[in-house]
Amino acid sequence: MKTCSPIITAAALALAALATAPNLVAHCQVPCGIYSDDTVIIDLQTHQETISKAMQQITELSKKPGENANQLTRWVVNKEEHATKIQQTMTQYFLAQRVKLAEADTDNQAYLKKITLIHQIIVHAMKCKQSTDLGDAAKLHQAIDLFAKAYQAK
Repeated sequence: MKTCSPIITAAALALAALATAPNLVAHCQVPCGIYSDDTVIIDLQTHQETISKAMQQITELSKKPGENANQLTRWVVNKEEHATKIQQTMTQYFLAQRVKLAEADTDNQAYLKKITLIHQIIVHAMKCKQSTDLGDAAKLHQAIDLFAKAYQAK
């Protein structure tokens, strides 16, 4: 009977964990006034820091995947969840609710800058899902910081 290599086993465990992960629920689109923009931006930064930490842990644990399969799987799932939360926040909170269409008429440059940064954040979060390249995490960090400045400059 053939056995799988530790790398294949770790990858299979990661895929199984992702397939059974609970659905993430984003903030509803009712104007409840509970969430503050500052808090949401801090959450984005925390998600990005978690992604960076996960990438470091995945790289370290991958040196001995057979011994670290469970922890490796947990860090992969964790990285995916935090990147997804960033994407959901950018689309469902900022793009759908907070960056107003009317701004395109009153200050088109500021509007386009925010929309462009939202797109960059979503793409960088996707790239963070695809690899453990800390350069992608750094680009995500920079894009979040630039967005925070542009958004708060209202």
